[in-house]
Amino acid sequence: MAIADDITRVIRDRIQSFDGKSTEASMVSVGTVIEVADGIARVYGLSGVRYLELVEFPRTGLMGLAFNLEEDSVSVPILGDFTLIHEDDEVRTTGRIIQAPVGDELIGRVVNALGEPLDDGGPLNATKFRPVERVAPGVITRHPVDTPVQTGLKAIDALIPIGRGQRELIIGDRQTGKTAVAIDTIINQKGKNLTCIYVSIGQKNFQLARIRETLRQHGAMEHTIIVHAGAEDPAPLKYLAPYAGCAMGEEIMESGRDALVIYDDLSKHADAYRNMSLIIRRPPGREAYPGDVFYLHSRLLERAARLNKDYGGGSLTALPIIETKANDVSAYIPTNVISITDGQIFLETDLFNAGIRPALNVGISVSRVGGAAQTQGMKQVAGTLKLDLAQFRDLAAFAQFGSDLDAATKRKIERGRRQQEIMKQKQYQPMPVAHQIMIIYAASTGQLDDVPVELVEEWEKQFHVFMDANYPELLNTIVETTVANKKKLPQEIFDQIEAATKAYKQTAPR
Repeated sequence: MAIADDITRVIRDRIQSFDGKSTEASMVSVGTVIEVADGIARVYGLSGVRYLELVEFPRTGLMGLAFNLEEDSVSVPILGDFTLIHEDDEVRTTGRIIQAPVGDELIGRVVNALGEPLDDGGPLNATKFRPVERVAPGVITRHPVDTPVQTGLKAIDALIPIGRGQRELIIGDRQTGKTAVAIDTIINQKGKNLTCIYVSIGQKNFQLARIRETLRQHGAMEHTIIVHAGAEDPAPLKYLAPYAGCAMGEEIMESGRDALVIYDDLSKHADAYRNMSLIIRRPPGREAYPGDVFYLHSRLLERAARLNKDYGGGSLTALPIIETKANDVSAYIPTNVISITDGQIFLETDLFNAGIRPALNVGISVSRVGGAAQTQGMKQVAGTLKLDLAQFRDLAAFAQFGSDLDAATKRKIERGRRQQEIMKQKQYQPMPVAHQIMIIYAASTGQLDDVPVELVEEWEKQFHVFMDANYPELLNTIVETTVANKKKLPQEIFDQIEAATKAYKQTAPR
């Protein structure tokens, strides 16, 4: 009865205010707010409104989003301070489906989910706009993933390679280095013709300021766009942010270039969508998420693709981030996103606390694109590394019981310790692919077997300095052969690496 009374009152007010003198024809639908609660306005009227159309609240200048089209009303998430909206406020359609500004004008800028600048760089001057929601590229337009995204992290480039056009999930508990992996990947793209979009969902402003400053110090803002929906922002802006970031990446992909978009993180995105859905009174399902929460993320992540030559040959790579609780990868949202993506990088709290960083769990982490997205040289040296490390972890756990071990098992454990040690890497220090190949080859062929484990880090650091100073032509040859020409490294290159390593060991720390 309350809704019927509200509607009756609205109609009566309209009749009383009609003067019949206006001569201007208007094609907008007009409605009236009948209820406001937690960022969602229920509006009577708006008969011609479309799904995801922007609507305007003329009294306040705020915008909203036509989200739930019901029989006699429309639920409108308000894109701003909802406390300014009152009952009986007028609402008007704009005829515009929600769009985001796109183009090179955004590179180096920090914007919100609507594309409005949040930094001190002045107006954007963007001339192109794209709908934030769009159907993913079809099978016919796609090309197989065969070109790597070099993260600069040995553990990932060697064991779980990421390809341009792939969707690789970064998953783990809080404070295990998920964002650090993403930031290192952005820093490593300097000069590699890969534009990065970092979408921050639900992070505090000071955290984003720190990330932006880190990127600026390493010269990475020159190829990066940041889309930020902060912790204090309303749920509709958090819901829109990843779709807006994806639209910006699609513009780059369809211009024939390569883009990388990082969603940090989709757990908070799902929470924002759940908040909106519960207020709108959509039926809740498992863990109170609405029934279409799988579609929420699948339609976003499926937009990542590598296009074939007929469609420009560009690519959009997605690195979604999911936060788990107590390493539970079988919870609702983690299992949903794992089933959508082409693999996952699982970061484990125990490994992080043990000083193994990146805290990569080799057993659970996987790339379903596999070696297709790896340089030939890396594939040659890292072919058995994942198996070696997995076996080492098993043997090391067994050896803790103090059993007598044969000589071969002891050798395998000792080499595994050194291989694990070279997989460690400090933050904000991505490594060129040639250096990665050389150190992994040295460890896998037993060159480090006589180096004490506690000296491996310093040994490796000095090794790279030595190679840069004395063998620059060898480094260039590795890059030219395996990165530029995508060929296997011939045996003579490995012979040269071995000879150079032996020469270094004459002066290496012991």
